[in-house]
Amino acid sequence: MAHQHQACVDACARCAQECENCATQCLGEMPACAQLCIDCADLCWSCTAFMSRDSNFSAELCGICAIICDACAKECEKHDHEHCRRCAEACRRCAEECRNMSKGASTRQQPVDAGR
Repeated sequence: MAHQHQACVDACARCAQECENCATQCLGEMPACAQLCIDCADLCWSCTAFMSRDSNFSAELCGICAIICDACAKECEKHDHEHCRRCAEACRRCAEECRNMSKGASTRQQPVDAGR
């Protein structure tokens, strides 16, 4: 099934996978990197789920995801490890796709009673 935001769904899933791998390899040795990768992976998985079910909150969640992906990429770029390089690359791509996705937030219909 093709999804209207398939590029973002795919980027989030790939980013989550790379972050999970990077976090596992950074545990113990680089705890700050591991923690940020875990946070990023969790949010990327959530974005994938929200977009897959066409949630009214996908754009907002993707906006936050872009911020966390940028932070994760910046952290991973500090380290000279292949898994960190792959993770940073996936995070940068995901942040770009999430920013594109979240731009639609102002043009889509807001849910009734959102935030009340």
